[in-house]
Amino acid sequence: MNRQFSLIDISKFVFLAIETMQNYKNTSILPYKKRFYFRRVIVLLIIVLNSIPLYSQKKSDINTIKTVCIDAGHGGKDPGCHGSSANEKTVCLQIALLLGAKIKEAYPSINVIYTRDTDVFVELDDRAKIANRNNADLFICIHANSAAPAAYGSETFVLGLHRAESQQKIADRENSTIYLEEDKGAKYKDFDMSPDAIIARQLQLSIFLDHSIRFAEILQTEFKEIGRYNRGVKQAGFLVLYKTTMPSVLIETGFLTNPSDELFLKNPESQNKMASAMFESFKKYKNELDGVDEIKSDKKTINDPTLKNSTIIEQSNTPKEEKTETSEQNKKSTIIFKVQLETSDKKLSLKSQKYTGIRIEEEKDGVIFKYITGSFENDFESANALKNEMRKKGFSAAFVFATENGVRIPLNQAINKIIKK
Repeated sequence: MNRQFSLIDISKFVFLAIETMQNYKNTSILPYKKRFYFRRVIVLLIIVLNSIPLYSQKKSDINTIKTVCIDAGHGGKDPGCHGSSANEKTVCLQIALLLGAKIKEAYPSINVIYTRDTDVFVELDDRAKIANRNNADLFICIHANSAAPAAYGSETFVLGLHRAESQQKIADRENSTIYLEEDKGAKYKDFDMSPDAIIARQLQLSIFLDHSIRFAEILQTEFKEIGRYNRGVKQAGFLVLYKTTMPSVLIETGFLTNPSDELFLKNPESQNKMASAMFESFKKYKNELDGVDEIKSDKKTINDPTLKNSTIIEQSNTPKEEKTETSEQNKKSTIIFKVQLETSDKKLSLKSQKYTGIRIEEEKDGVIFKYITGSFENDFESANALKNEMRKKGFSAAFVFATENGVRIPLNQAINKIIKK
C-alpha cells in the first residue's frame, strides 16, 4: 500500500521512537526483551525514513486533520468546580457536544471522538489514552475555572512550566481529580512533573508544541470576538496534557465563581456561542495547516494559484458611492501584512541555521515568543506568496497576519480595508 504520510504522521513515528529508546535505556528487564525494544526502534526509524519522500511528493496532505478528540472535563462523581447554581462537569459536557456536532456537520469525513459523551467519570490517564489510541490529530480539553469572585474571562493552556502562582493553582485544581480515582492517584507516581521533567517532555513534544500554541492563539482571538475577556495563552503542568501525543490545549472557558461568568456559561445560548467560537478556531487552524485561505473580500477575489481552493468571496451591500466616517479613517490607516513562522515558549536564536537567508523579527506576547518575517504595506498577495515560500522551506505552520498602525487585526478586516482604499 502506497500510503502518503503527513508531517503529523511522521512526528508521531518520531515520538514513538524516542519514547521506545527511553524505555530501552531505563528498563531493567532481561536482555532478550531489550533486543525487542531495539528492533522496535529500528522498524520505527525505517518507517520514518521511508515516509519522508512520500511526504514531499504530496503537499496537499500536509497536516490534514483526520481525527479530533474532545475532552469534557470532570464528570460522574467528579463535578469539578461550582458556582451558585452551575457545575463544571455539566457546562463542559454541553459545550463539548455542541463543538463536536459542529465539526461533524461541517467536515463529515473527520472522525470526532469524545473522552465522555455522558455524565460519567473518566480517569485523567484514560483521557490521554483515548486520544492516543485513536491517533487523534488534535486534543481539545474543555474546562471551567474557579478563583476569587473578581476573576473572569477565558484562557487557553498548553503543556509547560507554571510561570505564575495562579497558573499553578489552576493546574493543581484540575490535577486533583486523580484522588477520586480507585487507586487514589497511585498510577501517576511515575509522572515526573518537576521542572526538569516537563522541559524534557516539551522537547519530546516540540513537534506538536508550536501547533498547540498556534491553535490556542486562534481560540483566544475568537473568544474575544464574541465578547469574552481575553486572559491569554498560558502554560502549566496539566496531567491530562502530559501524555497526549498530538497538538493539545486545555480551555478554561470562564470562572463559575464569578456571577457574570456563571450566568454566561450556564446559558444554552452562550454555550452555543462558546462552541461556535471553538469551531471557528478549529476551522481556521485546519485551513492554515491545509494551506487553504478563506479570505472574504467585498470587491474582488484574492487569487493564490498555490492554494488548493479559491478564495471565498462575499459581496458587500454597501453602495459604492457611500462614504462613511469609517472608510475615511481607513484611508489614514496603515495596513501591514507579515508572515508568522513559528512560536516558542523560550527565546530562539535569530542566527539559527533554519533562519539562514530570512530576515527574522522577534515579538514577545506574554510568555510566548513569535518569529516573524516580511513586511508588506497594503499588499496581501505578496505576503501570501512569502507564506507559501516559507512553508516549502519547512515552516509548515506559517501564516499571514495583519496589523493596523502596529496592532494586530483580523485578516478579513484588513483585506476589506485595503480594497476600500
